[in-house]
Parts: sequence; structure tokens; C-alpha cells
Amino acid sequence: MKTFESDDGSLQNSLRQVLRRLDRADGRQAVAFRLVFAAIDVAILAFFLLGPYLRSGPSYLIIDYAIAVWIAAEMVGRAVAAYSVREWLRRPMTWIDFVVLATLLLPDLLFNFAFLRIMRLWAIGTSPLLKDLLRKAGYLYLLDVVRAVINLLVFLFMATGFVYTSFFYNREGSEGFVDALYFTVATVTTTGFGDITLPGTLGKLTSVVTMIVGISLFVRLAQAVVRPHKVTYSCHRCGLQRHDADAVHCKACGEVLNIPDEGS
Repeated sequence: MKTFESDDGSLQNSLRQVLRRLDRADGRQAVAFRLVFAAIDVAILAFFLLGPYLRSGPSYLIIDYAIAVWIAAEMVGRAVAAYSVREWLRRPMTWIDFVVLATLLLPDLLFNFAFLRIMRLWAIGTSPLLKDLLRKAGYLYLLDVVRAVINLLVFLFMATGFVYTSFFYNREGSEGFVDALYFTVATVTTTGFGDITLPGTLGKLTSVVTMIVGISLFVRLAQAVVRPHKVTYSCHRCGLQRHDADAVHCKACGEVLNIPDEGS
């Protein structure tokens, strides 16, 4: 009996080490591993975005539950690879995946929260994979711009999803989703044509939040495009994180820096 327990413990530890290596390492296998997961995430997002067109078909629930199984398995894998359950529970994507999983398992009851599924695109933008791909392509200096674009897209589709499920869900076909997207873009850009408006107090509050957050994300994107490119490298003396790519001394304390080349 002790032998079996020992074997189970060593197998669990080996699995944990493999998952950690693939999730955090920079090697070719780790990048390929992340690419596979990113491709699956993109396919899942495509299914989410096409939901208004597919939900009346017989295969919708089959795909829906298959995605739920995949996300549950992915959550278990990340929990095993985590250094502790507490550390795993502190991750924002863990709780987002809990909500996404619930909407997949109970689509009729929790359809109002389905818009949170787009947050999996945000997870791709914050993962090491994006940085690895841009570094290999020689475009690492565009990392802040790409992440700002992803954040804006995530907010646009989250706002569209909320508006759609809260105000236009009962409209036929794609009309409701298109109206929600049209209203969101018009509101975020402060164009405000006024031909589509949201009724009631909830509608007014939704419009206010959409305008404030949308403008903030547009400003963030403009800053990322215009401002000089900086690299993330912690100064050993004062801890300043952002420096010019060719900086020799820290501009805050004068400490000599040894910033590695981005292509290395």
C-alpha cells in the first residue's frame, strides 16, 4: 500500500514539474505548447462570437459541453501546476474560468454572463506566448501596442455582449448582436448617432460606463503608439521597471544597467 502511495505521489510530482516547465519555460516545446492552447482559445472565441447564429442548431449544446470539458481539464492542469491552491485561486483568470464554465454548463440559466467568455482573449494577451512570438518576429517593441489593442477589443466585445444579453437577446437572428455592436462602437467613439438607445436607468448607466472606460482605453492605445519604446528591466538599486531600450544608467538613481538585447 505504501508503495502505491509513493508511486502516486511521485507521478503527481512529475506531472506537476512537466506542466510548470511547459507553462513557464522559454524553450521550443513550451512555445509549441502555448501555441496549441492559444489556437484552441481562438477557436473557442470564434464559437462564442458565432453563438447568436448557432444557438438554434442541434449541435450547439454538444459543442458547448465539449468546450466545458476542455476548460475544466485546463483548470485542473493549471491547479496541479500551481505552487499552492491559494496561489491558483489568486489568479484573475481562475475566477473568470469558473464563471465561463458555469455559463457553459448552464447556458439557459446564466446566459446573461456569457459575455465574460471574451476574457479568454485577454488571457492570451497577458500570457508569455505573445511576448515570445513578438520577440522571435523582431517586433517586441510593439508589445505594449498589441496589448492595448487586445484590451480595447476585449472591452468592446464584453460591452457588446452585456448590451446584447441585457437588451437585444430576444431579437431574431443576428439583428440583436449587430445592434448591440453598433451601439457599443457608437458610444465608445462618442459618435452618439442616437438611432439606437438603451431604455431605462440600466441603459443610461451602461452608456455612461461604456463611454468612460472606452475613452480611457482609446487614450491608453494612443499613448502606447506615440510614446517612445521602453523595455521592462528592474533597476537593482531603486527598482524602476521601465527604461529606454539603449539606456546605460537608470534615470532615477544613476545605477549602471545591463539590459539584455531584446533579440536574445
